[in-house]
Amino acid sequence: MISPYRIEVPDERLAAIMAKVAAYDWSQLPDVGGWKAGVGIADLKRLVAYWRDSYDWRAVEGRLNQLPHFITDIEGERIHFIHVRGDGSKPPVLLLHGWPGSFLEFEHIWEPLAQDGHDVIVPSLPGFAFSQPITGVIGPRRAGALMHGLMARLFEERRYVVQGGDWGAHIASWMAHERPAALLGFHINMVSILGEDVRPTTPEAQDLISRRAAILDLETGYNHEQETRPQTLGAALADSPVGAAGWILEKFGQWADLPRRSDGSPDLWSRFSEGELLTNIMLYLAPSSMVTATWIYRGKRLEGSSRFPAGTRVRAPLGVAAFPDPVFLPTPRSLVEQTYNVVHWSDMTSGGHFAALEQPELMLVDLRAFIGKLPQDRA
Repeated sequence: MISPYRIEVPDERLAAIMAKVAAYDWSQLPDVGGWKAGVGIADLKRLVAYWRDSYDWRAVEGRLNQLPHFITDIEGERIHFIHVRGDGSKPPVLLLHGWPGSFLEFEHIWEPLAQDGHDVIVPSLPGFAFSQPITGVIGPRRAGALMHGLMARLFEERRYVVQGGDWGAHIASWMAHERPAALLGFHINMVSILGEDVRPTTPEAQDLISRRAAILDLETGYNHEQETRPQTLGAALADSPVGAAGWILEKFGQWADLPRRSDGSPDLWSRFSEGELLTNIMLYLAPSSMVTATWIYRGKRLEGSSRFPAGTRVRAPLGVAAFPDPVFLPTPRSLVEQTYNVVHWSDMTSGGHFAALEQPELMLVDLRAFIGKLPQDRA
């Protein structure tokens, strides 16, 4: 059963969030070095001041409720999704976000894709936003099965295209590995899963992998914590909206393709507005999904789904948009081709980890180009 969905966050929940925002004691947060040691306190204070004094969730909620929201149950898990209808002349497209993003990352590309003729499906991943409560920890491999279940419910046996970044790319890769006959192809802007036996074959690839490893050593403490101790972290995130905002804001500051100030800190406000960032944060806080959204990291560890077995060849056609992500440096094509059937590759000029949000026009052009190379199957 598929049911229309309307966002209606209880007044009591909003009041509890805002009371904690207003009561946050900044004197308990000394500055250990701005963005050099985590989120910049000055930028966090700017965001929280806007939150306290200007942000209107009810106005945002009204705007969001103009979108075509739906809820369904897939194998016992509640899945929320946006369904923007095309005329059916082109294959369905599934758009998958990551953490700490949301379905709204794709807001600027789903209407153009629908106008092209695609039905566009944009879920909240299990445990994220309104895709909760969930029954327990769900990793990306299991999430891929649920996403396929959603597409099969909506379109039966018709083949479809998947696009994703971050967890969306991870999930899309597992979908292509396990259900290649269901996909016309998949397009991702982060290649993170390779066969266990894949090795760099050129000095340039080895150098990039070494540079990326050094960056990730500094930038992935969050991953280890969410993968191994999400319950302990959750005790803090569930109780502090400002703490949760800082946890998320750091990633937008470090992972987006942003200009840098003279002190090396990211200029968040050159690309994002306070309202835009807060709405994304509120999609974690308002429905109480801040904690369950971290469980996908634990699920990855339990599944062992960070690598494919040695010798794996993923046959579904792959398109890669290699955006200049400042932290997750794009995987060299020579490595990707050892595991995947790459039919389309673009080295993008700008845009970081949140590619569809940061550079929607570039994403749209590249996704259309990839889809144009695929057989337009209606079966």
